[in-house]
Amino acid sequence: MKNLKIIALFAFASFILTSCGSSGPSAKDDAKKLSSYNTYAYIPNKDTILSRDYDNDAIQKTIISTIDANMKEKGYQLDKVQPDVLVYVHTMFDDKVAVNANPVYTNYSYYRPGFYIGPYYKNNIYENYFTIQRINGPRVNQVPFKERTIVIDFIDRKTNEILWRGTTNENIEKKRIDREIRDYIDEIFKSFP
Repeated sequence: MKNLKIIALFAFASFILTSCGSSGPSAKDDAKKLSSYNTYAYIPNKDTILSRDYDNDAIQKTIISTIDANMKEKGYQLDKVQPDVLVYVHTMFDDKVAVNANPVYTNYSYYRPGFYIGPYYKNNIYENYFTIQRINGPRVNQVPFKERTIVIDFIDRKTNEILWRGTTNENIEKKRIDREIRDYIDEIFKSFP
């Protein structure tokens, strides 16, 4: 009987001690990790703008150059071979296409042969982008589709987890779209960790 009490007391103490431990990584941990990284590269998006109201290549080029400028300002350098962070951009300009910028636990289609990669990625793409087939991010908020918006995911290359997702609640205006896109992305980077 005495041994049973000791075992029960030991089991109770073990339960208390294990329940006091960390519950695992948090979004704050991800942001801290992101701020400790130095290099980045892009994985190509499949969010080609279909609407004839927009010039897909011009918009994508503006997005990439603006993200590059912001990443440089934050102290990041482009590394196409072994980047710390992968950048994935969702361009949501088509009102006829139901797009949900939620790649959490989603397979990307860019590893299949024949996937078109726009010229705007030519100098910035992660060389082994086709090996990244599944991205996950259990602590990343889902973003509902809004026309003329951009969502930027920052992904840990080693774990394939989304560390941070950037967007704003504004829509990009059609007038002076180049300037609007630049302002929009600059606004996203204001809250970048």
